[in-house]
Amino acid sequence: MSAFYTILLLIASNVFMTLAWYGHLKLQQTGVSNNWPLIGVITFSWIIAFFEYCLMVPANRIGFDGNGGPFSLMQLKVIQEVIALVVFCVVANVLFQGQQLQWNHFAAFLCLILAVYFIFK
Repeated sequence: MSAFYTILLLIASNVFMTLAWYGHLKLQQTGVSNNWPLIGVITFSWIIAFFEYCLMVPANRIGFDGNGGPFSLMQLKVIQEVIALVVFCVVANVLFQGQQLQWNHFAAFLCLILAVYFIFK
């Protein structure tokens, strides 16, 4: 069950991370943040990133085999990276409609699947 909670928390934290890192670009596109100073954009992103950390830290603590979880440190990192890229693709396609997936993106996803396979061997 800790594997399920770990992955669920990682997905949620990566949604916040993606919004913190790229959401301000959408706000700029829509004109909401055009007049914000850079420090305002940074502060806005850090506020969102706070929630990412509130989910990421427990995910890693629950999932880490040193704390009784099912995943090694290397496995946690690879899982997190795969989730981060999948969440990014979904959010980018929702927020930025013109971002199409190309063949090379699918090839990269295949490489990620292979990375997950090899890290669990």
